[in-house]
Amino acid sequence: MELAILFIVLAALFGLFMAWGIGANDVANAMAPSVGSKAITIKQAILIAAVFEFAGAVLAGGGVTSTIRRGIVDSSLLSGQPELLVFGMLAALLAAGVWLLVASRFGWPVSTTHTIIGAVVGFAAIGIGVHAVHWPMVARIAMSWIVSPVLAGAIAWVLFRSVQWLILERSDPLHYARRYVPGYIFLTGFFMTLVTVMKGLGHIGINISNAQAYAVAVLFGLVVAAIGTLFIRRIPYQEADKKEFHFVTVERIFGVLMVITACAMAFAHGSNDVANAVGPVAAVVSVARSGDVTQEAIVPIWILVLGGIGIVLGLATYGHRVIATVGQNITALTPSRGFAAGLAAAATIVLASGTGLPISTTHTVVGAILGVGLARGIAAINLRVVGGIFMSWIITVPAGAVLSVLFFMLLRWLLG
Repeated sequence: MELAILFIVLAALFGLFMAWGIGANDVANAMAPSVGSKAITIKQAILIAAVFEFAGAVLAGGGVTSTIRRGIVDSSLLSGQPELLVFGMLAALLAAGVWLLVASRFGWPVSTTHTIIGAVVGFAAIGIGVHAVHWPMVARIAMSWIVSPVLAGAIAWVLFRSVQWLILERSDPLHYARRYVPGYIFLTGFFMTLVTVMKGLGHIGINISNAQAYAVAVLFGLVVAAIGTLFIRRIPYQEADKKEFHFVTVERIFGVLMVITACAMAFAHGSNDVANAVGPVAAVVSVARSGDVTQEAIVPIWILVLGGIGIVLGLATYGHRVIATVGQNITALTPSRGFAAGLAAAATIVLASGTGLPISTTHTVVGAILGVGLARGIAAINLRVVGGIFMSWIITVPAGAVLSVLFFMLLRWLLG
């Protein structure tokens, strides 16, 4: 019994450390479009994340947790040695946390999903055997790492091209911004609400049909659009002979919109990426309490709360380093460009969270920012920075696996 309590305490500590790494690295990516476009400041980003990341993690974070917890390792092979699964998940959490600490220290935007899955695969392949890994599931997850940046990039390209065509390239950009921006605000409110209703309410025991969920999302989207329109109307119209003066005011309007997309991005990220930290914690707690590695584990609310707290602390203490890389160095962002990238990334993450498929927020956000850059031509993208980001992605999986194997062997020697 004392050993079981020790395992739960270690899982909570390592899970908090891992969640801190998510906040320092991945949340920085999520908030980068808003901060990079100067629509919000670092302090405002932390406040937004504190509310919406935490809400997303606690209300809607249960769906993808099961994929991390049960989908990668054949736990039935450990029915006679449940402690191996405990050691493996603890090692995976510690390995991922250490790697994210290193990466965040140098401002590398790496994937926390890559890190934790690489760590889980590493311990399983060495500690149990290569046959213990569900390779089809790993392949499915790997495919999502390709699909998510491509999908986010395509959505961002379409969104920003629509902004260019409907507003920025018109003779009177401010007039058309007043007309069309409420529609973009509606889309943001719609996506925010959909994931909350379909996942968050179901997670706390309130079940409604898909038709009802979409109806609520449409209603909330309209309300948010109406509120956003009131703010836009308060921005004074600037008469000017030169078109560039109108652009200043248009970007101010998109600055209002970026606050909403930042909230959507934070909620979507919290609902999806908290699984990287709390999934292994839930597995350890379940096995420590029951000794059964195969039973369905219910994720206790305190684990989701732990993950939410860790994520917010990570952004507040270390997030500024990765924000600089992603938000400022890939391509020049304005509020209108940042809006397209932020909403595209939020939509992609919401879709993934709704299907229970872990994706990389890093890949999604970088893909969205690249899509915005490509809408302005390849010369608008800093290819050297993008190449460095791609290299950090390649290093992450083996780094997580190697660290996990080392910690697995150490924990088994100390506690086995």
